[in-house]
Amino acid sequence: MSDRTDDKPPAARKRLGSIVIDRRPLKIPAFRRLWISSLVTAIGSQLTAVAVPKQVFDITGSSAYVGLTGVFGLVPLLIFGIWGGAIADTVDRRKLLVVTNTGIAVTACLLWAQAYFDVGSVWVVLSLLAVNQAFFAVNMPTRNAVVARLVPTELLPSASALTGTMTTFGAVFGPLAAGALLPIVGLSVLYLVDSVALLVVVWAVWRLPALPPQDGRVRRAGLRDISDGFRYLGAQKILLASFVVDIVAMVAGMPRALFPEMAERTFGDPAGGGLALGWLYAAIPLGAMLLSLMSGWASRVSRHGVVVVVAIAVWGLAIAGFGLSQALWLSILFLVVAGAADMASAIFRMAILQTAATDEMRGRTQGVFTVVVAGGPRVADLTHGWAAAGVGTGAAATGGGLLVLVGLLVAVLLIPAFWRYRAPVTSGNVSDDS
Repeated sequence: MSDRTDDKPPAARKRLGSIVIDRRPLKIPAFRRLWISSLVTAIGSQLTAVAVPKQVFDITGSSAYVGLTGVFGLVPLLIFGIWGGAIADTVDRRKLLVVTNTGIAVTACLLWAQAYFDVGSVWVVLSLLAVNQAFFAVNMPTRNAVVARLVPTELLPSASALTGTMTTFGAVFGPLAAGALLPIVGLSVLYLVDSVALLVVVWAVWRLPALPPQDGRVRRAGLRDISDGFRYLGAQKILLASFVVDIVAMVAGMPRALFPEMAERTFGDPAGGGLALGWLYAAIPLGAMLLSLMSGWASRVSRHGVVVVVAIAVWGLAIAGFGLSQALWLSILFLVVAGAADMASAIFRMAILQTAATDEMRGRTQGVFTVVVAGGPRVADLTHGWAAAGVGTGAAATGGGLLVLVGLLVAVLLIPAFWRYRAPVTSGNVSDDS
């Protein structure tokens, strides 16, 4: 057999490796444990995200009370996301993960208990949701800040893609699992499944290596640490731009508040909901998941700023196309493309945050990232709802997509260094005990 023939299998594997998601970060034991624990948390959080509104509606029969779940979930994220980032910069991040994951697991157990014993109080459910989200808000920036201590710099885009795959997997399949299980096992068992999974997560983060501040100073976080973080962000144009462009993309372009009305009035769903509604909600996470699974190229890209800008431009164009489309299949296609573009943006924005921020500020920047990611789409729900009431759903979506392009252009003109940003060529710090 010729040498050329012998080379075909390795060449084929190389081509495949350049397309499918880069799994090299998973060879690092500590990152693998963190990733698996994040996967469990993502799916479990989606089970709770379905169970809590369902229980609130069952108790009250009111969509207005269901709307309160957004308030009780967002306010703790806004407050504790910022504070949690400051704490993550001043203590051993492994210990903080253990504490916050324990808190998330305990509140999940309490949600199961109130459902099992049929307490029937909407305020108990909402209060437990708020406490759960407070722990989650501290946990997320800490979890994200840990990655750069476990993974070399050149693998950070791949690690971000793996994390994105986990998140979108939970966003797609968590609600589907909840919808399938609810009629069979009921709310209390759904909460119980989440509780057991979260207890396993506590064990996984316990196995991580110690991750104290690199200067060795463990102390209490105060308001000065938070203000220092904002001053740091104000002076770091690259980091500031990464947040600005994401806010532009989400606030102007996220159309999910329009889905219920469009499903019924544009695509012919029955009043109680149907196939179109499910596809509209699933399409963006589906596109994000497909892109992350085919992200083997990410670790070889150095022009991170260019990729983020182009990805957000594609997002805006796809959302504008979604608003103009009248066929369900075409609308879903536009949303899948938008989801893929959003994931490409997220992969490289996360990599920028991991590399452009110093380790002593990484928790605080991740705290702001958590607030932006959580808050932007919720603000979009409000703005798109108001816009649709005035000009209609299609015009609201299309106008939002076009506003993304305008806002993105302004941001790049004001902070041109973001467009020019390249990934650093040196390796980052990796924990010795990884």
